[in-house]
Amino acid sequence: MSRLAIATSDGFAVNEHFGHAKFFRIYDIAADGYSFVDVRDAVAACQHALGHDTTRFDKIIEILSDCDAVLVERIGEGAAAYLIGKGVRVFEVSGSIDAVLTKFIADRLI
Repeated sequence: MSRLAIATSDGFAVNEHFGHAKFFRIYDIAADGYSFVDVRDAVAACQHALGHDTTRFDKIIEILSDCDAVLVERIGEGAAAYLIGKGVRVFEVSGSIDAVLTKFIADRLI
């Protein structure tokens, strides 16, 4: 079983930029399906006036520490490199959460 964190603004689609995400929906996936676990609140890592703040990245990494990967619609190169450097797998995807999780299971992506 794997655990995924999904950046979503509406709870139905993977449609949020990593740096703008205010919360992540957490799902457990296995070969036979997936299940919703919970919602984790986050402070947006990108503050337009202040730019990127790695302290915020670290807080997000901490709240998602039990997750095997983060799914986002978009993520900047700097943020992706920082997360990957900390051992966090990042996938840029879009679509409904159901369709994305179904594809992850079918294609054995994680």
